[in-house]
This record gives sequence, C-alpha cells and structure tokens, in this order.
Amino acid sequence: MRITRGIPQAADTPVALTIGNFDGVHLGHQAMLEELTRASTRLGLPSCVMTFEPHPREFFAPDQAPVRLTSLREKLELLAAHGVARAHVCRFNYALASITAQDFIERILVKGLNIRWLQVGDDFRFGARRAGDFNMLNQYAKQYHYEVQALRSVMVDDERVSSTAVRTALAAGKLTRAARLLGRPYSISGRVVRGEQLGRKLGFPTANVQMKHNRAPLQGIFAVEVEGAAERTLRGAASLGLRPTVHEKGRMTLEVYLFDFKEKIYGRHISVNFLRKMRDEEKYVDLETLKRQIAVDVEGIKEYFFTAEAQRRRGHAE
Repeated sequence: MRITRGIPQAADTPVALTIGNFDGVHLGHQAMLEELTRASTRLGLPSCVMTFEPHPREFFAPDQAPVRLTSLREKLELLAAHGVARAHVCRFNYALASITAQDFIERILVKGLNIRWLQVGDDFRFGARRAGDFNMLNQYAKQYHYEVQALRSVMVDDERVSSTAVRTALAAGKLTRAARLLGRPYSISGRVVRGEQLGRKLGFPTANVQMKHNRAPLQGIFAVEVEGAAERTLRGAASLGLRPTVHEKGRMTLEVYLFDFKEKIYGRHISVNFLRKMRDEEKYVDLETLKRQIAVDVEGIKEYFFTAEAQRRRGHAE
C-alpha cells in the first residue's frame, strides 16, 4: 500500500476513494472497503482511502476525545490487509478544518485526488462548520464526472456497528461482543521494549509492549494470544493498566507473560489479541501479595485455554 501524507496539488491518476477515520477498522469500515474494492476493480482504478491524523475530535477537544482503538500504524496495516492500494493521511489542523465544503470538493477531491468514484458513510460531514454532506457531494457529481454512494449502517444483533460501540464493549470487559463488532479479536500491537524487569524478579518475566498513548479502551488482566514473537501463535497472560502496586502515578503499560516461551524478543513488533478479561486491575499491599495473585491469574488463564480447546474439539467431533 502506498502511503502519502496530505493531498497532492494535482493527482497523478484517477482513483476510487472512500473517506473516514477508520478507528478500529470494524465491520462497518470493512463493508466500506469491500465496496471500494468492487468499484476499483469494476472501473480499473486504484483503491484509495483518505483518513485523518489526529482524529478531528482530538484536535478540537483533546481532553474529551474518545480513546483510540488503533494507532495510526495499526490502522494502516489493517487497511492494507483489506486490499487498499493507496492511503492519504491528512493532517487535521485549522487549515483543513476551515476549508469550505465546496473547496473541499473542488480542490481536494477533484483536483488533488481526481476521484471517479466516491463512497462515504451515511452520516459523513465535511468542510467548515460541517456544512457538506452526501447530498452536496451528489449535487456536484455530474459536474465533476464522479459516482458517489453512501454506505448505510451495518448492524450486528440490532446494534449499529461503530467505533463507539466497540469502545463500550471493551470498557465493559465484553471482549466477545467487541470481537463480533470488529470481525476479529481486539488487539494492540507494538515493539517489545526493556521494562523495569520486575516480572522477572517475581518469577514471571514479561514482554513489555510499547504503547503509543497513555490511554487504552480496556484495562485489567486478560487471557491473550500473541503473534510476532515466534513463528507460531503464543498464549499468555497480559496485564494492561497503571500498575498501582508498583507506582502511585503509573503510566499505561501492557505486559505479557508468555507460556512455555523463554526467548528474548526485545525489538520485535508483536500483536496482542485480547480474548477474555479475567479481572480488574488491583492494588496490593506488597509485591509478595502481587506475586501470589499473578500465580493465581496464570493458572486461571491456563484453565481458560484448556476449557476453550476442549470445547472446540467437541464441536469439531460433533
């Protein structure tokens, strides 16, 4: 996938385009990408996505903006996995926010990208004061020779699939629900960095995963599967939170204890898939109490995997 920062002054080729924040790349986003792929194939055009960094709500009200489901890298990797040929990452700032809706169409969509097919969500708004909408895009379509379509909401169990719905499920510890909305388990990826070596001292050495933000949509102790640490998928126990037993004012930290794995993996980029929440994060009176609880957590998570595997085998046998 070709990644471009911003929009060129003039396009090098016509494209089929869809626009959105794509936080989480959930089932609703995936439906848009499927339509994009079909249109690009039908028209013989590169499939192209326009997205924004930072999220507009982070720009206008950073203290009130929702926590991200995916980092920019994770989002781009997911877009590439769904067949997107080009991604334009537009810096959201006052200059972009102040562009009139008409100028957005003429200067960015038509001149800068040369769209021949355009798809947006049914609630898409653009331009200064959010003045532009699907109807406006449709009004200009004949003049500038592009097709435009709006994708209706995707529903799962009578709930509209959205990034907000995914965040709500994750915050409540409903990881199965979040996975249904995402079409896959929720994951966090990052590079393994050297931590404080506390886990090793407690008898449970952990991989410390670098976090891009000091916020996460979920916290607690989890059963996880990890990709990227070895050739096979590994199982483990993860702690995601502020580590209140260790620090009074901790920083968001993701640590993973990998079962039956002793290799040093500093520097590797791994993906942690969250399968089940075991409990909330707690503060303990001392490190010895924390160590005993970690042992209990590890045994509980191993039992979860054993039970899940047994159920899977019974299902196959039937």
